[in-house]
Amino acid sequence: MLPTSSTLRRTLVGWLYAAAMAHLLVSVMLTWAGHSGLLDGYLQTLEQAFWVDAAPAAARAQQIWWLALFGATLQSYSLYMLALVHIGNRLESPMAWGWLIAGIVLWAPQDMLISIQANVWSHLWIDSFALLTLLPPLFWLYRHDRRPLSPVNVLSESDHG
Repeated sequence: MLPTSSTLRRTLVGWLYAAAMAHLLVSVMLTWAGHSGLLDGYLQTLEQAFWVDAAPAAARAQQIWWLALFGATLQSYSLYMLALVHIGNRLESPMAWGWLIAGIVLWAPQDMLISIQANVWSHLWIDSFALLTLLPPLFWLYRHDRRPLSPVNVLSESDHG
């Protein structure tokens, strides 16, 4: 039995809430776990793209610093993602889904190209996973919420700006 449109919508929105929360948790880890050893394997794969031998201690320290800054930036992105998912869910307006799609389509090709140029293939796989798990639900929600508005919906939409 196929799920109803409203059940599928709730499921996809729940998935997007979970994805935004996962971004937030990972970004906090990136910011604060650099010196813990938890990220050593990841840091070594990055170092191998730029250093033949082990990276100098100063390079590792700088890499941890950049990772912490990236994590802090990703924390704000995660909150924006949560806000857009919440707005899209509450207002059932395609605009929030469209902005999320635009952000992903702007980010992913650039991130993938820069990663490939540095031979950091793990980012290609992570980015591909993100594209495959985020874009289909977002496009479905955009299309679903882009229904013709009745006069009652038009009034409620204008109340929200």
